[in-house]
Amino acid sequence: MTHRERVLAAVNHKEPDRVPIDQGSMRSSGIMAIAYNRLKRRLGITGGETFVYDLVQQLAQPEQWFLDRFHVDAVDLGRACYAPEKCRPWKLPDGSDAIVPAWFQPDRVNGDLIFRDASGLAIGKMPADSLYIDQCYWPLAREDGLDNYEPLAEKMHQVIWDAIPAPPWEEPLTEERLDEIGRLAKHLYETTDYAIALSIGCNLFEWSQMLFGMENFYLYVAGEKKRLAKFLDRLTEHHLEFLSRLLPKVKGYVQFLVVGDDLGMQSGPQASPASYRELFLPRHKKIYQYAKQLSGAHIFMHNCGGIRPLIPSLIEAGVEVLNPVQTSARHMEPERLKREFGRDITFWGGGCDTQQTLVHGTPEQVREDVRRRLEIFMPGGGYVWNQVHNVLADVPPENIIAMLDAACEFGKY
Repeated sequence: MTHRERVLAAVNHKEPDRVPIDQGSMRSSGIMAIAYNRLKRRLGITGGETFVYDLVQQLAQPEQWFLDRFHVDAVDLGRACYAPEKCRPWKLPDGSDAIVPAWFQPDRVNGDLIFRDASGLAIGKMPADSLYIDQCYWPLAREDGLDNYEPLAEKMHQVIWDAIPAPPWEEPLTEERLDEIGRLAKHLYETTDYAIALSIGCNLFEWSQMLFGMENFYLYVAGEKKRLAKFLDRLTEHHLEFLSRLLPKVKGYVQFLVVGDDLGMQSGPQASPASYRELFLPRHKKIYQYAKQLSGAHIFMHNCGGIRPLIPSLIEAGVEVLNPVQTSARHMEPERLKREFGRDITFWGGGCDTQQTLVHGTPEQVREDVRRRLEIFMPGGGYVWNQVHNVLADVPPENIIAMLDAACEFGKY
């Protein structure tokens, strides 16, 4: 089977020749650049460049050697936009070499990395002892924020996830740029046999948190539902307008549209199932149905935490693929998820415990963890292997190799 055929078979709940493997098809299924460099050294890989394509999370874009060595089946459309001539050298926090987009020009203040918007406002910060860029400005965290949020697009651009974009969103979305994205999608589709994912975001829950601040957002969910609903309607309109311009350009070339909204915590959902159904389900459903209609692609949702009580509603909203399958969170045991929802949704992740085993275990313990999880998730298809979220900087390269080799070895039907 080709890479693309393998992934599509699994998502259609058929058993392919082996379980498909993902490493970096979206911004929560990859590897941090520090860990990537250490892996390259461990394997004796020389040459090439470590491109930090997700600057907020410091993720490396997997090079072709990585895709080949670890039998990866799915890729991010953003890799088709990679242009080394538009990059510059960069030192990662551990001192190893990488490259970053030339437009990324943060300040250094007392060892901290400060990212400012065009007006000079500090909106992102990587402290000297940190490995990530943290949001440090909430555009609507003021008394009248829930009623005075226009111009919305400008407010959203003051949040790091919009202001520090990953490919293909690093350039203004003029009609010419959208045409270019369409051409790149067509070229990647026709010149490779990978399954292609495109991250479109369309978050509602998270955008509200990032704009208002978490404390304000929780108060609004509890006590200002009508006013919050009006804002969510406006945010939904913003997303639909974006999709109306983008999706006709990539239709037929992209197999997965990656949406997101982290609804869970380690202990369970951030909002009750009732609040989710009242405020978010109708709007998620509207967005996902529209995206499906315009693109024909599968709806892939990234959603961290203990979200089991919400999964029936997510399926109702139109979610077909769920990631990262955080099996260490409450009520997210692999056996339970597969038994209750395995016929109705594809699990894309959950293939290795990244909170404990991958970081602290031995290579043999990592292999066993992968083997056990594959035995649970594989039967009947509906499964694409990936670890639970990104491989973090402190993961030993021996464990990364053990994990990825085990996914291929034990994933054969």
